[in-house]
Amino acid sequence: MNSFRLLKPKPISSLSSNTTIPLSRPPQTPINPLLTPINSITSPFQLHTHLLKSGHLSNPASIHQLLNLYSCHNLPLSARNLFDEIPGPDHISYSSLISAYTRNSLPLEALKTFIKMRFSDVPCNQFTLPTLLKASSLVPDFLAGLQIHAVAIVTGFESDVFVANTLVVFYANFGELSDSLRLFRGIADKNAVSWNGLLSGFVKNDLCRDAVDLFVEMFGDGIRPTEFGFSTVINACTESRDLFRGRTVHGLLKRVGFESDPFTANALVDMYSKLGEIEDASFVFGEMVSRDVVSWNAFISGCVINGCDRKAISLFMDMRVSRMIPNVFTLSSILKACAGTEMLELGRQIHANLIKNEFHSDGFVGIGLVDMYAKCDCREESKKAFDLIKEKDLVAWNALISGFSHCGSDEEALELFSEMRKEGLSFNRTTLTAVLKSAANLHALSMSNQIHSLAIKCRLLSDSHVVNGLIDAYGKSNCIEEAGKIFDECPVGDVFSFTSLITAQSQSGQGEESIKLYCQMLEKNLNPDSFVLSSILNACASLSAYEQGKQVHVHIVKLGFISDIFAGNALVNMYAKCGSIEDAGLAFEEIPERGTVSWSAMIGGLAQHGHGKEALNLFDLMLKNQISPNHITLTSVLCACNHAGLINEAEKFFNSIEVIFGVSRTQEHYACMIDIYGRSGRLKSATELLHSMPFEPSAAVWGALLNAARVHGDIELGKKAAEMLFVLEPEKSGTHILLANTYASVGQWKYASEVRRSMKEGKVKKEPGMSWVELKDRVHTFIVGDRSHERSEEIYKKLKELEEGIKKLGYVPMLEVDLHDVERGEKEVLLSMHSERLAVAFALISLPEGATVRVKKNLRVCRDCHNALKLMAKVVQREIVVRDTNRFHHFRDGSCSCGDYW
Repeated sequence: MNSFRLLKPKPISSLSSNTTIPLSRPPQTPINPLLTPINSITSPFQLHTHLLKSGHLSNPASIHQLLNLYSCHNLPLSARNLFDEIPGPDHISYSSLISAYTRNSLPLEALKTFIKMRFSDVPCNQFTLPTLLKASSLVPDFLAGLQIHAVAIVTGFESDVFVANTLVVFYANFGELSDSLRLFRGIADKNAVSWNGLLSGFVKNDLCRDAVDLFVEMFGDGIRPTEFGFSTVINACTESRDLFRGRTVHGLLKRVGFESDPFTANALVDMYSKLGEIEDASFVFGEMVSRDVVSWNAFISGCVINGCDRKAISLFMDMRVSRMIPNVFTLSSILKACAGTEMLELGRQIHANLIKNEFHSDGFVGIGLVDMYAKCDCREESKKAFDLIKEKDLVAWNALISGFSHCGSDEEALELFSEMRKEGLSFNRTTLTAVLKSAANLHALSMSNQIHSLAIKCRLLSDSHVVNGLIDAYGKSNCIEEAGKIFDECPVGDVFSFTSLITAQSQSGQGEESIKLYCQMLEKNLNPDSFVLSSILNACASLSAYEQGKQVHVHIVKLGFISDIFAGNALVNMYAKCGSIEDAGLAFEEIPERGTVSWSAMIGGLAQHGHGKEALNLFDLMLKNQISPNHITLTSVLCACNHAGLINEAEKFFNSIEVIFGVSRTQEHYACMIDIYGRSGRLKSATELLHSMPFEPSAAVWGALLNAARVHGDIELGKKAAEMLFVLEPEKSGTHILLANTYASVGQWKYASEVRRSMKEGKVKKEPGMSWVELKDRVHTFIVGDRSHERSEEIYKKLKELEEGIKKLGYVPMLEVDLHDVERGEKEVLLSMHSERLAVAFALISLPEGATVRVKKNLRVCRDCHNALKLMAKVVQREIVVRDTNRFHHFRDGSCSCGDYW
């Protein structure tokens, strides 16, 4: 080749110790007929002795054969001792020794022997040079390979196809693919081995798509690929995740009849399983005539990679039935499957098998045991398995930390990370991702900040897993601004980063922002998964954004998530909270496998909408379907009894929570029962239950008691409950308002005014009453007396029209609900401009005739507005749905679904 400068042979220096393995062929020596009949000899040493005794050691053919035997038995030093006894070693002897050194990973010795050979003027042959090129790659030493290439040019062996093939592989091993390709193009009689060497080089340099293109070219040139060529290109399709081309290669395999070749079939099983095509992998696996342990491992590990853990375990059972003996790679994969399915007993059996076969000390298997025990929540056993690992590298630490984080042992996961850092070990993205997950679960903001700093220092902020972990950790710590900053500054732009921020915004009450972000995601042509769809549905639920929720429902159908349990549960919740219990029921019926969460969501929705008896009937059906309720289900059942005034049923359920259902009573259960007693006027029973609680009453419990005192005018009880709430939630204005209303309910205006004055002096801000109504993907907000809306004039005109209509039906303002110290006429005006009335008036002038009006309010609907809205629904002859902080009110034809009990 003209592109290389001819170098004279000289001592080779600056040799390193890294290892790469190109293709090569061992030197050939003739078979010595003197050696063939010696069947009783089992080692080269015995043969050596026999040749000495028989006087045949001086025969060159015998020496060459013995050199090769020492090489094959991994005895390069014995080969060297024999070589040193040869008085005048020829080129075959030198080649045999060079081969022995290279084969036994002593490339420096091989190159030094070649230098000695050159200085001894012993000519090399076409078999010596490929072995030396392999040794150069093993060192690795590119300069040495260049010199050997120069020798090949001088000796004329460069045109030999075997030498040329090895040169192609040598340059590819050093990443010099342009030179490798140029050499390949110069081979006159290219054979399948030539193509295999080039294909292998492209795959090793991560140019898998180019390797597939070369394979297609090879096929077009009429070269019949070998099994190695097919397996190489299949591996290229696997690495480049090119399923289409992988299927094309599979088709070519069928055409040339290599489909039944075990080596190639194993590559196909590996490709299909790793690319998630488990059914195709199963088909190829089933068609295999003979399966080895590699076949089973490829299919089992592919199933584990794709989360098909139960399929992997089933395959493992079939493997044992077939009497195929698993190796450490099989058992490591099955340990991962046991971790994924939490099949602890099978994991223990595998552990026992490993101990029996003395595999338990293997580091690879040890890490699998650490992971399996940790994810099965056996922390002590996981730690013991970790302690037994002799060399605890980063992978072992990651398995332990990730396992503890996975099973919810978040504090221990963070402690292990600190311990690992104290021992001076570095970390990678796997470490930080696991630690960030635990920091997120613990809302440990300071730890998230520290990990953020480490990620910046180690330049890991370009890694999507770390970025998504930081967004999630900041989001769950309610640092939405910081989460948004990371999202903007580290634009990973994948589904997971969008999901993390959308979920964080939704959970923190920033529903509108999460919906905007969801729209951005769609604009980037990113297909949302079931998790982001669930999060955005929860955002719609919090905003009562019914129309937008319906659009997300359409996306769920189009993307094929209609049978996904997470999306299904979120749909039930969204429709229920957006005021359409009918749509919630339809979504509930579409969930194929309804679990506890599904039933709880529907029961809770019915309860919120005042369908108490229907909720209890559904609960009975849930029990008949042998679905166990949890504490949330039972809270929903008590709420259903509460909203329907079913006191006796509530007592029955409350008393059976622990006895029949085996669920510990929570603060929510007590608060609900106290509220039920309070609403029905049984204040003594409510107080007794409060004092019998096994834990300190929460703000929710005292709040229920305060509300009961307000309803029934019990001043002393109200003062006591308010005092406790002032301690537990001093910043909340609701307590002051309820206490003032309690005084007002019995006409003690002086004390009501004093409470209001104390609010001003204590700078306690009253939460303003606000109402929302959704129209054409936009949420319109109103406050009392609001005139900022662009259609304000029309709204007030409609409101006046409604006032006239309801007065004709007998409406009389309940002025006592307004606590402002103003004249009667002004109170009447203030009541008429409450936010929910403005929202209803706007909806009526904006929606089509007969459409249901849906309004959300941030406070409890006052009694006057409740009466007015009942009559407004009758005047306009349509349904008005108002969701307040307590429940849904369906106003139809002069009545409300709550039966005036809310």
